[in-house]
Amino acid sequence: MTIGGAGVETATSLDVVNPSTGRPFASMPAGDRTHVDAAFEAATRAFQTWREDDEQRRQSLRAMADAVVAAAGELAPLLTAEQGKPLSESHRELAGTVAWLRYYADLELPPEIIRDDVEARVEVVRRPLGAVAAIAPFNFPIIIGFAKVATALRVGDTVVLKPSPYTPLTTLKLGEILSQVLPAGVLNVLSGSDEIGPMMTTHPLARAVTFTGSTATGRRIATAAGDDLKRMVLELGGNDPVIVLDDVDVDAVAEQLFPRAFNNNGQTCVAPKRIYAPREIRAALVDAFADRARAVKVGDGFLPGTVLGPLNNAPQRDRVAALVTDAVAHGAKVVTGGTAIDGPGYFYEPTIVTDVSDGVRIVDEEQFGPALPIVEYTDIDDAVRRANSGTFGLGGSVWSADTERAAAVAQRLEAGLSWVNTHTALSPAMPFGGTKWSGLGTEGGVRGLDGLSDFQVIYRAKNAPGSRV
Repeated sequence: MTIGGAGVETATSLDVVNPSTGRPFASMPAGDRTHVDAAFEAATRAFQTWREDDEQRRQSLRAMADAVVAAAGELAPLLTAEQGKPLSESHRELAGTVAWLRYYADLELPPEIIRDDVEARVEVVRRPLGAVAAIAPFNFPIIIGFAKVATALRVGDTVVLKPSPYTPLTTLKLGEILSQVLPAGVLNVLSGSDEIGPMMTTHPLARAVTFTGSTATGRRIATAAGDDLKRMVLELGGNDPVIVLDDVDVDAVAEQLFPRAFNNNGQTCVAPKRIYAPREIRAALVDAFADRARAVKVGDGFLPGTVLGPLNNAPQRDRVAALVTDAVAHGAKVVTGGTAIDGPGYFYEPTIVTDVSDGVRIVDEEQFGPALPIVEYTDIDDAVRRANSGTFGLGGSVWSADTERAAAVAQRLEAGLSWVNTHTALSPAMPFGGTKWSGLGTEGGVRGLDGLSDFQVIYRAKNAPGSRV
C-alpha cells in the first residue's frame, strides 16, 4: 500500500484470483483500522500545502498522466490478470485514465464574476474540502478510480483510494508509481477486505466520499456519511433501457448495440441492459443479436482474438446464472447461451433472452453480465412507460432512422444520460450521473468538481472604508 508517500506492508494478506482460471495468482496487503487512520492523517497533513498552489496541482496531474503512459506495458497485463478483460481493453482503460488526468490538468478554474459595478465586485470561488475517501469498483478499477482522484486533486483535495478487493493490484502498483511524482500524502492507496470501506466512509478526517458500486452499498454509505454531513458523490447501479423504433435498419442497429451491451462482458454500469423492440421487428432484432452472440469469441484475456473475457468473480457469474434461470421459470425463451462454460474460470455464454417482460428479475434488475433481454412493446407510450419503470435512472438510448423523432422520445426518459443512435458515449468533459436510485451528485466535467468542493462568495465593496453596503 502507499501511505504518506511510503510503501507499507501488512502482517497479513488476502488472495487475488485470476478470473480466467478461478485460482489465486497473487496476494494483496490486508489493511486494517491503523492503516486507515494513518492514510487519512497523511492526507490531512498534505492538504494544508496541496490546496495552496493551483499550478503545482496542474503540473502534477500532467506528470501523473505521463507516468501512466510510461508504465502501461507493465500495468495492462496486471489489469487483465486480475480483472479478466482482454489485454487490448486493459490498454484502452489505461488510455482513458490518461485522458481524465490530462482533461483536469488542462481545465481552467477562474472565479465566477456575478457582479462588477461601481459599488461592488462579487465573485464565486471554489474551495477544496480536505481528505476525500474514494472507493472504486471491480469492472473498471483504474479509469473509475483515477477519474475520482483526478477530480479531487484538481480542486485541491487529497485522496485515500481503495480499489475493490477483487481488483486491487493495478491500483496498488499505480499508487507506488505515482508516489514518485506527487508530494507525500496527496494520494494514499489502501487495500483489504470490504471492512475497510466503512472505516473510510465514516472516518472523522474524511470530508467527502466518492463511491462507485451497488445501490445497496451506496445507501449504506449515504446513511453513515450523512451523520457527519460529509459531501457525497455516489455513482450507483444502472439498468439502462434501449428503445428501438420501427423505422431502423435492424442489422445496423444490432451491429452497433451488441458490442455496447456486451462491453466488458456486460460489466458496465451504463451499458444497455434491456432492449425494447416493436412487435413488427422484434423477431428480426432477436435473431440479429443472437447471431452476434454465437459468433463472439469468449476466452482468456491474454489469448489473441478474445473479445469477451470471464466475469470478474464467482458471485457475479452465479448472479447472472440465477437471473437467466429465473427468467426461464417465468416463461422466457433463451435464444442462445444460457449456461456457464465448462472448464476453469468464471466464463458464461453470451445470452439473449426473449418472450420476457417487465416484472421478471432479468428485466427489472441490473444483470451486470452477458445476458440481455429483448422485450416487445406495443407503442411509444408503452415503451417509455416500461423504460421509466423501476428505481434506476442512469442512462438510456433511443434508435431511429429519424434522429429528431428519436430525440423527442429520448427526452422523455428518466435518466441522467440519454443518447440518440448510440450508447455509452462518454468523455471526461461530460457530466455523468443518474436519477432516482442510480446515484447522487455528478462526475465529469466542471460539474464533477461540485461534489468535492465548496463555494465561497467574495464580496468586495468599492465604497469608502467603513460605509455600509
